[in-house]
Amino acid sequence: MRIEPDVSSSSTGQGMSRRQFARRASLGAVTAGAGWMVPLARASEKDPRRRETRIPLKVGHRAASMKMVGDFDVFKLARQIPGLMGVELQVAGGKPNLRDQDAVRRYKRQANRWGMMIPSLAGVWDRGVSIMRSPAAGANLTQAIRVAEFLGSSVVLVAFFRKNAPDMQDESSHGPVVEVLKQVAPHAADAGVTLGLENSLSPADNKKLVDLVDHPNVKVYYDPHNMAHYGHAAEAIAGIKLLGKSRICQVHVKNKERLIEQPGLVDWPSALQVLNDIGYEGWYVFESTHTDHAQVVEATAKNIEFLRKHCRMPLG
Repeated sequence: MRIEPDVSSSSTGQGMSRRQFARRASLGAVTAGAGWMVPLARASEKDPRRRETRIPLKVGHRAASMKMVGDFDVFKLARQIPGLMGVELQVAGGKPNLRDQDAVRRYKRQANRWGMMIPSLAGVWDRGVSIMRSPAAGANLTQAIRVAEFLGSSVVLVAFFRKNAPDMQDESSHGPVVEVLKQVAPHAADAGVTLGLENSLSPADNKKLVDLVDHPNVKVYYDPHNMAHYGHAAEAIAGIKLLGKSRICQVHVKNKERLIEQPGLVDWPSALQVLNDIGYEGWYVFESTHTDHAQVVEATAKNIEFLRKHCRMPLG
């Protein structure tokens, strides 16, 4: 039987809602858990009294790529990787999964135990459900939003590839997708969650789709590697600037089984430079391919060092 968590926003007794309390606690966890920090700004001529501020580079890893879907020890493994701050969980994948209230609570306890965050949730669709053709799509998204709020996750990844992606030149194709997202977006906003669209569409079509939905809690979960893989290689990096900071909520980083620094479909130094240029300040979540847990730790540590070298957090 599927049980949804109680995610009511009743008062904590401290003058703030439960949701506000969770968000404030999450922010503190980011600051406390950061293995290193990035300078944000020093004293300026306009305000010479301004003290140097530092913010974390937020780096996570997808549980599925760590080969740990349905495994509560995923946070224990993640804790072994210097600089890794969070794990992206699957909603419907694995057993147990996030359709079960007891599993949700246990994941939350384990994340707290190991000082890790859950920045985002993926794998929201039940078997046979897609955003294009399924009446259950809205219900699947709503349930994922409720779980995300309970876990303190700020992004729900909404995936639709190839035959499940709309034709953005045909209103009869993309219209139903826009309608589902418009219906669910207010629920996401109320929960403090952003729906991050990841798909096989071009950057221009993603921009069109997001603009048609026209809601601040519907954005793009950008994956430059996927852009290249699905036939948009020439636009993979330029698409970052096209979409801009206002339309990108989170970024997947991967290079198949290779390290990010090695040659692949994406020129990652260039991609990260454009993300710097637009002022991107969200999470970078690895979706690398790994052979075993030891290799997860070794490769991810090297990939985080690569991000440290190339990412520059925006000035305030």
